[in-house]
This record gives sequence, C-alpha cells and structure tokens, in this order.
Amino acid sequence: MPVQIGGTIHSFREPTGLLSDCHRRVEKFLGMLQAVATGIDQPATEETKCALQLALHYFTEAAPKHTADEEESLFPRLRQLHDPEVESALSRLDQLEGDHRWAGPLHTAVEQLGEKYLSEGRLSEPEIGRFRTSVANLIAMYQRHIRIEDEQIFPLAARVLSRDEKEAVAKEMAARRGIRSGEAWHGRGGS
Repeated sequence: MPVQIGGTIHSFREPTGLLSDCHRRVEKFLGMLQAVATGIDQPATEETKCALQLALHYFTEAAPKHTADEEESLFPRLRQLHDPEVESALSRLDQLEGDHRWAGPLHTAVEQLGEKYLSEGRLSEPEIGRFRTSVANLIAMYQRHIRIEDEQIFPLAARVLSRDEKEAVAKEMAARRGIRSGEAWHGRGGS
C-alpha cells in the first residue's frame, strides 16, 4: 500500500517520486520548527512540546534515511552514467551533498536546544537566538536544496535511470526502512 505524504502518492516503484514526497514531509517538519521558533521565548505549551518532539524525532530518525537514499543509492548511480545531461548535473550533486554536511551542525544545535527547551520549559536569550538562527538557516538551505532536487535531479534520474537501476534504488530505500525488498517493489512506500 503506498504511503500518502502531502497529497501525492508514490510507491517504491517510483523511487524518485517517493524521494520528492519525502520533501513534503521535510517541509512540514521545518514548518513545525519555524512555529516553535516563533514562540520559543514563551513557556512551552503542550502543543509546542508535541510539535517540537515530532520535528526533532523526524530529523533524527527519518531524515538521515532520506539523505542515505540520495547519497548512497541515487547519486552514485547517476555518477556512473555517461550522459551529457547527467554530466552537466554532477556539480549539483556535489553541492547537494555539501548541503547535507553543512546542515549537520545546525540540526545538532536545534536538537540540543530543543531538548533543553522540552526538559526545562525555557531557553536563555542567547539560546533563543541560536535556535531561531539555526532554524532559519535550515529553512533557507532546504528551500534551495529541495527546489534543485525536485525540479532538476529527480526528474533527470527518472528519465535516465534504467528500470533495473530504479528497482535497485527502491530496494535499498526499503531496506533502510526495514521493508522486505519484494514488498517494496510491489507497492509499499514511505520515509
């Protein structure tokens, strides 16, 4: 059964579509972080705590799988192709991988400050500033990053990868999520 993420449904049969669907989830949880950042100078409410816990969990557990889907499964296959269109996109792949590394310390700061806010119910003024700046920087980076992948890289990969290559990407994505490869290729999805 395909998983619906943000209004679009893709299964592992369309791994690039599923990767794009995951971006809708990234955007959703970034929006939650942004809402928390707006009110983080106030005592934590149950609603704020719940939103923050969900967002922190997503970026700790699910988002690294999406990054691995790209860096370990999709991008290496694109790099192996000898296609002029792919070769012109290779510099974008390096930039996208750089974005993943650049975002790491920001995610760590958001997680540490978020956990402190959850446990203590408040942050100091400098911590509030760091949280808000980290969230704003992540949002700006992801907006650009997602646009490049959704508009250029994923459509390109969908066109140039063979059916076997797409199936291999899908099986690797499924394995990261503990789904048997046969199940993955025959319709289940999610990230």
